Amino acid sequence: MSVELFYAVLFVVAFFYAAVGHGGASGYLALMALYGVAPEEMKPTALVLNLFVSLTSFIQYYRGGYFLRKLFIPIAAASIPLAFIGGMITVEENIYKRILGVLLLFPVIRFFFFKNTEDHELKEQNVAVAVITGGIVGLLSGMIGIGGGIILSPILLLLKWTNQKQTAAISAAFIFVNSLSGLGGMLTQGIKFTDNMVMYVIVAFTGGLLGAYLGSKKFNQNVLKYVLATVLLMASYKLLLTKA
Repeated sequence: MSVELFYAVLFVVAFFYAAVGHGGASGYLALMALYGVAPEEMKPTALVLNLFVSLTSFIQYYRGGYFLRKLFIPIAAASIPLAFIGGMITVEENIYKRILGVLLLFPVIRFFFFKNTEDHELKEQNVAVAVITGGIVGLLSGMIGIGGGIILSPILLLLKWTNQKQTAAISAAFIFVNSLSGLGGMLTQGIKFTDNMVMYVIVAFTGGLLGAYLGSKKFNQNVLKYVLATVLLMASYKLLLTKA
């Protein structure tokens, strides 16, 4: 993959993820893995990109009135400390890629098979379940170097606690705080960024800014979901079924 193609795909990944309320770390990780970036550089790099993209996405969905603070607080309260702990854990390269490949299937399943929950179908949240869910997702997020939105989103929809745009708003905020916490955990072990970090941020932030605006206001969410799910399915296949 040429450098030019890498940056073009990075822009597209940030665009589509932000459009559906995600930070994009799982996509960035898959792209960097295919491009040959070292795993010790992949995780912190993906989390930094997450911070920029998820924040722009959250702002757009928050302005639209879709953020549910009451649901977010118990989930985030459990996830933040465990994401920090997860960030301190190092996973062997081949195992890391396999875990990432499996996690990429979460958004694929969500986007292909989960229909949007209508407002009249929404159910009251269970605080205990919210706390447990947040803790588990937070730990996995820190270990792998993702914000956790790809895991949290289908759970929220399955439990019928949120509709699609409410899910996007909560996921974006969740991704931001977990990415920050996971980076904190990694700092205790030492962080190594790719030499092209500044350019990565510029490209991803630009794609995320445009995607968040158009996704929250203009685009057909179903079309975006199917396109993104197809791309992630191909990346998952590559990570799971090809040798490192």
